[in-house]
Amino acid sequence: MQVPAPFEYERATSVDHAIGLLDRLGESARLVAGGHSLLPMMKLRLTDLEYLIDINELHAELGYIRVEAHEVRIGAMTRHRELLESTELAEVFPVFAEAEKVIADPLVRNRGTLGGSLCQADPSEDLSAVCGALDAVCVIRGTDGERLVPMAEFHVGPYETAVGPGEMLVEVRFPVRPGGSSAFEKVERRAGDWAVAAVAAAVWLDDGVLTDARLGLTAVGADTVAVEGIAEALRGQPPSEELYTRGGEIAVASCDPTTDSRGGADYKRHLVKELTRRTLRRAVAGTGRA
Repeated sequence: MQVPAPFEYERATSVDHAIGLLDRLGESARLVAGGHSLLPMMKLRLTDLEYLIDINELHAELGYIRVEAHEVRIGAMTRHRELLESTELAEVFPVFAEAEKVIADPLVRNRGTLGGSLCQADPSEDLSAVCGALDAVCVIRGTDGERLVPMAEFHVGPYETAVGPGEMLVEVRFPVRPGGSSAFEKVERRAGDWAVAAVAAAVWLDDGVLTDARLGLTAVGADTVAVEGIAEALRGQPPSEELYTRGGEIAVASCDPTTDSRGGADYKRHLVKELTRRTLRRAVAGTGRA
C-alpha cells in the first residue's frame, strides 16, 4: 500500500495568505491544486515535503480567462475544463482547445489547473509546449511583488521552475497579434495517455508571407518548450510544403528523445518531423491568409 510520509496541512484563503504561508514555512512546503501529479509522487515518496498548502479556494481569485485586444490573461487556477470550453479563447488561440481535448480524462480536466501543469515542469506535459509556442509570459508573485518570466525561461530543468521560495505562479499572459493562428498534434498510445510525442505550433502571416513562427514540443526532451531557430528559418517566406519540412527538420534537431516503453528514440524523431509539418500546415490554414 502506497502511503505518503507524514505532513502538515494548511488551507490558503487568498493569494496573499498562500504566499505568506510559503514564506513562513520555507522550502519544505508545496502548493496543491488538482494534485494529479503531486499526490502520486507523495505516495511513492518521490518528493520530500513537510507542509502541503491547499489553494483550491483561490479559484475565485485566480480562475479566469480574460481576452483583450492585445493580450490574453489566464489565472493560474483556471481548470483544464474551463480552457477547453472557452469559445472566446479558442477563437484567438485554437491550440488550447485542441490540446485540452487530448489531455488526460474528464476527471483530471475538472480539477487540474494551468498553473499546476506548468509548475510540475514534466517534460511530457502538453500545456508547456502550448505556452511556449504562444510566447507566453509567466507572472510570479512573492513577498517582494511580481516579476515576469518568459515561458522559455520558466522551466529550468525537469520538475524545476523559476518559481523561488516564498513565490507562486499567479497568471500567464499571451500576446495577441493580427494574422495569427495555432494548432496542436499529439500521438498517444491510448486516449488520455501521456504523449509519445506532441507538437504545438503558432504562426503569423501578413500579405501571404510568414512574419513569425514558433514551436513547442512535448515528451521528446527536457528543453523543448520553445524550439530555437524556427522563426529565423521561416520568417519572410511564403508558406509551402518545403518550408513545413524545413520546420520539421529544425524541430528534430532540437529534440532529444529517449527510448522507453512508449517508443524508440528514432520513432519519436520521426513523429516530431511529421507532427511539425502537420501543425504548421494547419496553423497557416487557420489564419485564412495563405
